[in-house]
Amino acid sequence: MIWNCRDKKIEYSSKILIMGIVNVTPDSFSDGGDHFSPVDAVNCALELEGQGADIIDIGGQSTRPGHIPVSDREEWSRLEPVLTVLKGKVGVPVSVDTYYPFVAKKALEAGADIINDVSGVVSAEMAQIVKNSRCGWIIMHNGPGSPSDVKAFFEKSLSECDSYGIDRSQLCLDMGIGFGKDYDENMMLLTHIKDYKIDGVPLLLGTSRKRVIGQGSGQTEPKNRVYGNIAADTLAVLTGADIIRLHDVKNEKQGILMAENLKGYMDKEI
Repeated sequence: MIWNCRDKKIEYSSKILIMGIVNVTPDSFSDGGDHFSPVDAVNCALELEGQGADIIDIGGQSTRPGHIPVSDREEWSRLEPVLTVLKGKVGVPVSVDTYYPFVAKKALEAGADIINDVSGVVSAEMAQIVKNSRCGWIIMHNGPGSPSDVKAFFEKSLSECDSYGIDRSQLCLDMGIGFGKDYDENMMLLTHIKDYKIDGVPLLLGTSRKRVIGQGSGQTEPKNRVYGNIAADTLAVLTGADIIRLHDVKNEKQGILMAENLKGYMDKEI
């Protein structure tokens, strides 16, 4: 199956895709400041691609619980130098993590292929930008919710996109692990993917280093949650996730590849 992102045709379903995270922020919960300089951010993106990332996701604002939002101009000032230098250097599609239409438009003009929108809203302004650019659009559920709530949101969002004239092949859905959800809600979403996955639209999972992994694994240090993440990602791959968004591509890729191979044997007759 194909996810259309401008001139990039991203094949999914037959292969689990890995989205590598580059945070150009001073205050992200797990790696704030690590790649805040444009040079460090570009080097991180190239390193993640070399380690096997299929997509690079660049964010200029922390969305951790309790974060203080920055303006769209401030967010763009962080992203612009990174995208400018990265253009032509990275061979995989580039996603920009933003809910600001101003930033989305600027990022697409600078060569981005995908808008990763965590707002939880299908806004008319963002929809028009997506339609005009033919970029990929990740629509995330943001707030409390059960699997049935998430499915209802997904169906409503797709219907709204239809009304704006956006081709469904441009869309990707994200259940929003950690965004306004408590531990039980996050765990129910992780264990019931089949109940809200929509056929014909890729499903993205983003649990990397998040609080739910720390709670479930007993690991308080976010950067040390790799094993807990591999466990969650394995279950997600086996039950229908198409794209895994993560920080630690080098190590977690092993778990994802193993899960992918196990999934291939689950449908074989004994």
